[in-house]
Amino acid sequence: MARFIFITGGVVSSLGKGLASAALGSLLQARGYSVRLRKLDPYLNVDPGTMSPFEHGEVFVTDDGAETDLDLGHYERFTGVPARNTDSVSSGRIYSTVLEKERRGDYLGKTIQVVPHVTNEIKDFLAVGEDEVDFMLCEIGGTVGDIEGLPFFEAIRQFSHDKPRGQCIFMHLTLLPYLAASGELKTKPTQHSVKELQSIGIAPDVLVCRSEHPIPEKERAKIALFCNVRKEAVVAAYDLASIYEAPLAYHKEGLDQAVLDAFAISPAPRPNLRVWNDVYDRIHNTDGEVKIAIVGKYVQLEDAYKSIKEALIHGGMSNRVKVRVEWVDAELFDSADAAPHLEGYHAILVPGGFGERGTEGKIKAAQFAREKNVPYLGICLGMQMAVIEAARNVAGLKTAGSEEFDHEAGKKRFEPVVYHLKEWVQGNHKVERSSDDDKGGTMRLGAYDAALSEGSKVAEVYGSTAIEERHRHRYEVDIKYREKLESFGLMFSGMSPDGRLPEIVEWTDHPWFIGVQFHPELKSKPFAPHPLFDGFVKAAVENSRLV
Repeated sequence: MARFIFITGGVVSSLGKGLASAALGSLLQARGYSVRLRKLDPYLNVDPGTMSPFEHGEVFVTDDGAETDLDLGHYERFTGVPARNTDSVSSGRIYSTVLEKERRGDYLGKTIQVVPHVTNEIKDFLAVGEDEVDFMLCEIGGTVGDIEGLPFFEAIRQFSHDKPRGQCIFMHLTLLPYLAASGELKTKPTQHSVKELQSIGIAPDVLVCRSEHPIPEKERAKIALFCNVRKEAVVAAYDLASIYEAPLAYHKEGLDQAVLDAFAISPAPRPNLRVWNDVYDRIHNTDGEVKIAIVGKYVQLEDAYKSIKEALIHGGMSNRVKVRVEWVDAELFDSADAAPHLEGYHAILVPGGFGERGTEGKIKAAQFAREKNVPYLGICLGMQMAVIEAARNVAGLKTAGSEEFDHEAGKKRFEPVVYHLKEWVQGNHKVERSSDDDKGGTMRLGAYDAALSEGSKVAEVYGSTAIEERHRHRYEVDIKYREKLESFGLMFSGMSPDGRLPEIVEWTDHPWFIGVQFHPELKSKPFAPHPLFDGFVKAAVENSRLV
């Protein structure tokens, strides 16, 4: 039966609970334990699928089709454990389930209350799969004291009491602000945060303190005394040059040992940190630099493309180069020349997105990359824009566009080279969708197989003709244009197993130009870079030598 580690945060948001959870999970793995990581979010959306990237950053998609918080991306990247639908839950999903049960009469006419009905639903969620791993790490979103988070805090308090003594511990992240005027780190915010946690019946076993300055032993002892934790369990978390230094940094500060001590696991297995030492070496010992432009519409918030940026870093690690990512707003050249904005980059990536805004700029980015022989990787919408560019500027279909944009405008303006996906095969059954369906959870989501053409660039990149990748889209390139586009050199090099849905396109006369309908960035890891990002960065390196 799993031991549970509940990770909470206080003082301010965005302290790095997700990163700390992921790093701890990787350190427990290094000691030979199996782990699973989960995220409990207090917001009332059922999931982040319909939330704006400006609100919540990217949506991370699992193999089984769940739209989840971006922290699950951290979990996967650091542990390699594929996330599942049962690893992410929100208040909205919990309340929705409770109300569905009430409507069915499952509660036998009882008055439905936060305690016990909502808290019991959360506890049931926590218990799923507890026999599968040695450690279950559960991160609670938000900060202690937030009114919307109270049901989750109450649920984990009850859960820890329901389990045998020593099976659950609490890890709390706080901030130690530095006052330059007095030259001091202040511990009072941490004391108040712990007091708030204790007031709802939870006593932290491990404190992780974010700080921009070294924590003096005197302050560490003070925190331990007033927060009622052992001094060895007060762990410093300093700012790092790269998030992939976190496992080694946390190990150096004693986080994994403090956690094992809290569980009274002694003697603890020695950690094997070979993988993370290699990652550290690849970050800090590079043989050059490449500049890659991400041409998107949410560039004001980097978290909107979090997994893409990390996957590019992974590609840099595998090629021993530093990848300098620069964000380019596609709207800058919607109606202007793209060249002044894109010259000087060694490669261009156009990511996914929704809506018409910025799409003309993305089409021009694909045209620039094609005409100038600049390596190009188009992801989801980025592939669709590359196909539309080919249809307009190579195949002569001047009004080529997407049904998505006509749907927004309420009138027909384009020849729909990209259309609304109405049906597809998932497993052994057919899925059908209408453009009038609810937006949430109605896309083609999760892992699907694809068959690659023998001799294609993408088959060379993967080293295989059979792949499985994660999808998140509701529009698709129309297969009826395949013959015409291929006659001009745009090869449909990857297809769904039934041959009906285009998965990958590539220009046969280009050094490296690939568009994919899926999201390869979701499966990339620092110790196992995705083949497409490895190949894309390698092409950027080769191009840098020609510039």
